[in-house]
This record gives sequence, C-alpha cells and structure tokens, in this order.
Amino acid sequence: MATELDYRHWFSMDWSLIAPRRHPLVKNDRVRLTDLVDQPLILYERGSTGRGHVLDAFRRGGLAPRVEMEATNTDLIVRMVEAGLGVSIVPLHPSGAVTRGRRVGSRPLGEHIRPIDSGILTRKGERLSAAARQFIDFCAADPSG
Repeated sequence: MATELDYRHWFSMDWSLIAPRRHPLVKNDRVRLTDLVDQPLILYERGSTGRGHVLDAFRRGGLAPRVEMEATNTDLIVRMVEAGLGVSIVPLHPSGAVTRGRRVGSRPLGEHIRPIDSGILTRKGERLSAAARQFIDFCAADPSG
C-alpha cells in the first residue's frame, strides 16, 4: 500500500518543445499547445508516463495532436528531432544536458503540461543502511551549497 511508503521529493522537470534549430516555432518567444496541433510530433511510446502527461494536456485543451512517431527514450527523441523527422515535447533538466551539443532548439511549455516529478521512496519505519542514508542525503543536498 502507498501508505507504507515515504516519498521524499528530489526534483521536477518541466516540459519543453524541441525542434530543429531553424524551425519557425523555435523562434517564437511563446509556444502554446495549439501551435503544435498540425506539427508532426514524436512522442514517448504508448503506456509511458511522459506520453500520458503530454496527451492529457492536449485533451484538457480539446486538442488532437498529430502523432507521427514514437520512441522509447529522450535521447532517441532528440536524435529524431535533430534529423528533421518532426518536433517533440520532452522534460528537460535545467542543466541543459539533454540537448547540449545537439542541433535542436527548445521553448518551455511548463505551464501547459504537468511536470515530471522524481523522488525517493522508502518503506516506512525501515532502518536504512549507512550507504543508503548517505545516498539519500547526497540526493537531497542543495547543489548551490
């Protein structure tokens, strides 16, 4: 049962449009889901949490996206977008690691799509090993010092 677990929030990732660098949408200051309806979208595979977040946002807006391709992970999606096969909506970490060095541009869509939350689950009352406790403390530490 969920009540037998403790959840400690680690970080959240907001969603962004990614498109080839010269794509007109990358030049817009603000991109809305309505701007993406006619675009060939590359989404995560069926049944994935990420795909669910994206499609829920379109449904809430009464919109039907044009899903052209599916992929299993973010790196593959970035490569497909870079190759000009379409545009995508992916969660991007603030560090920029996902798109750094790639020929893609991005625009935030955070207000339109629920963020992806990551955290650490532990069993309530379970005594953690010293290594597990250190790992959790490391993950929870403020990286800015």
